[in-house]
Formats: sequence, C-alpha cells, structure tokens
Amino acid sequence: MDKIDTGTTAWMITATALVLLMTPGLAFFYGGMTRAKSVLNMMMMSFVSIITVSIAWVLYGYSLAFTSGGDGIVGKLVGGLDALGLQSIIDTATKAEGGMPSMVFSAFQMTFAIITVALISGAIADRAKFGAWVLFSVVWATLVYFPVAHWVWGGGWLAGLGIEDFAGGTVVHVNAGAAGLALALVLGKRAGWRKDPMRPHNLTLVLLGVGLLWFGWFGFNAGSELAVDGTAGLAFMNTQVAAAAAAGAWILVEKLRDGHSTTLGVASGAVAGLVAITPACGFVDPWAAVLLGAVAGAACAYAVGLKYRLGFDDSLDVVGVHLVGGAIGAVALGFIARYPFADGQEKGLLYGGSLAQLGVQALGPVVVGLYSFAMAWIIGKIIDRTMGFRIDREEEVTGIDITTHAETGYDLGTVHASGVASLNGPAVPAEVKKVDA
Repeated sequence: MDKIDTGTTAWMITATALVLLMTPGLAFFYGGMTRAKSVLNMMMMSFVSIITVSIAWVLYGYSLAFTSGGDGIVGKLVGGLDALGLQSIIDTATKAEGGMPSMVFSAFQMTFAIITVALISGAIADRAKFGAWVLFSVVWATLVYFPVAHWVWGGGWLAGLGIEDFAGGTVVHVNAGAAGLALALVLGKRAGWRKDPMRPHNLTLVLLGVGLLWFGWFGFNAGSELAVDGTAGLAFMNTQVAAAAAAGAWILVEKLRDGHSTTLGVASGAVAGLVAITPACGFVDPWAAVLLGAVAGAACAYAVGLKYRLGFDDSLDVVGVHLVGGAIGAVALGFIARYPFADGQEKGLLYGGSLAQLGVQALGPVVVGLYSFAMAWIIGKIIDRTMGFRIDREEEVTGIDITTHAETGYDLGTVHASGVASLNGPAVPAEVKKVDA
C-alpha cells in the first residue's frame, strides 16, 4: 500500500462526482428528445439505473470487474469474489493504491457502470415496461458490463492481448450501443414509426442535457488517468477539441445535406465527438483529436439514418452515435496513437506501429459488440416471454408517463392568459385596474 496522495484523491473524488452528473445530464438529453407524453419515463429510466447499478456494484459488481479471478480461463473472463460488499477495501480509508484509497477508485468506476446501463435506454424510448427495464438493468450489468470491464480494465483476456481503451470507448459505448440495438429489435418499432411525427418535444432540455454531459465528460476522460499529471491534462484538452470538431462537422453535414444546421445536430455531434475521443483521449496528440472528432461527427451524422434503411427503431440514436462513434475511436488508436507521456507503448501505424495492434483495436469492439448484442437479446427475450417487456399499444398511444407513472411532465392545465379561465382554477379578471400616478 502507498501513502495517500491528497491531490490525486481530491481530483478523483471530483471526477467521480462529474461522471455521476452525466447520468442526470443524459436524462435531460434523452428526455428532451422524446415526445412530451414520454419525457418522465425516459428520465426515470436513467435515474433508476443509478439505483440498481449502485447496489449491484457494491454487492458484487466491483469484485467481478476488478479483482483477480485466478490465472485460469475463468480468471480471464471474470473477476473473483474477494471484494463482495466492498468489505475487503473498507480499510483503505487510511491506505492507498496508486495514491488514492481503493474505495475512491471503486466509486469512480461505479459511475461508469451506471451511465453505460442508462445509455441503452435511449434505444427503447416510449415503449418499455418500467419494471422490465429495472430487471434488465440489473441482469445486463451483471452478465455483460461487469465481465467486459474485467476483460479490458481488470486484467482479463483483452487486456492480456494489449487492447487500449483509455476511458471506455469499447467498455462503455460499443457495449451500450450493441445492447441498445438488440433491445430495439426485441421490442420492435414504436406505434406509428415512420408515419407519425416523433420529433424531440423540447430542444432546450436537449441542449441542457448535452451541456451537463460535456461538463461531466472531463471527469470521465481526464479522471481515467487516475492521477494529476500530463496525461490527465492531455485527456482534458483532447476531450474539448474533439467534441467541438465533431459538433462542427455534424452541423456542416446537415447544412450540405439538408440546407440547415440544427440544435439537435450540434448536440448530437458534440456527443459523437465525446464518444469517439473517449478511448483515445490520453493516447493521441491534440491535432489527432480534432481529426478524430471531425471524422466521428460526420460519420455519425450519416450513421443515424441507417435505422430507416435497415428498419430498426433505435428511438434516440444510441446505435448511430455510441456504437459507431465508440468503434471509430477504438479502431483509430491503431492509426494515430502516439502516447506522448508514456514510453514503450505500441504506437499507431502513423508512428511506425504494427498491424497487430490495429488488429487488437478492431477485435475489441467486434467481440464486445457481439457479446453484448447476444446477451442483451437473450435477456430481453426471456423478460419479454415471462413478464413482458413492451407496454400495450393503447398505453403507448395514450402516453407512458400517465399510464405507468400517473404523472405528466407538463401540467398545462394551470397555464392561462389574462381573461381566460384556467382548467384548474377561477378565471383571471379581464380588466386590469390602472393605478393613478
């Protein structure tokens, strides 16, 4: 055990809070993108992920992801049971590994697990039973997220092959995007999809949400260095410029393709850039981060339209942004990785690296994507066949907020103008008495 570094510990506690803030930010982002009759349900799916994943993480998730499962095959696939209930790391309040208490590291990684699960919900907006989603969030985190985190970050088999994933392009975004695609197929299309208008009901919420996501992402990426040093500073800068370049590329594509640039486009583009730079932020130069962001922004702007060509209803573009953006960032490391602050790493092809590293960077998203898709499809099907995963069509048309939660996002009955009676109160006098000067 090392001595606690108070600067590192303070930064990591701050970064943990920033990453946790991203999930409420995602709730605003997703909530604004849905129709008004579904906004509360959409936001609840994010907030309940905080509940379910936090509890699962403490009970067994951290142990499965970040403790040793032994030297055999099982240990390469999943961690052990040494830290159930976090009992074995409680005494690290006065001891440290890597300069911080292990409990702080565990809390930081917990927030990653939370938002990964919450990201999936955007693919099934408007039509999922709330109880079914709660159950899915626990089972998927247990069978997919915790093992995948071990594969890449916990000393598992992909880590053994040398895969690089600084802050979660494969673990978080490819993982969530593939699961979102599977659930979209299990639940099927929304009633009226491609016939009825399903435009975002509140773009101001979308912009608020992306602002919180962007802010929190500095903790997500720079915090993943687990230290206060040059790499953390590099990750911070790369996060900013990649998001900016991607947002600009997305609205440029919109202007050239559609004749106008949109607020939804700038928000979605920023997220695409943040997703793509996540696996690479500590490993590439800033100019490469700009290039990566621009490529991801343009590519994802086109990728979100694939759902119409292929016929799957990914409600809020989880596949087009997170699966595609995460894969672009992960594979790009095989070309542009330079590791400015780390010696002895396998650099990208542009800097004389080998095709073998490019192969590993491509293998990770493919394997994780296929595993997550298959498991999410199986879990989703089992839930659908037992308790049912989709609400009734009548409930969907009426609005899932009122039928599931007995609430509405907007109490429009209390809005009135001068001289017009409120639906829930007395009329407002039409006359306005003038006060003599």
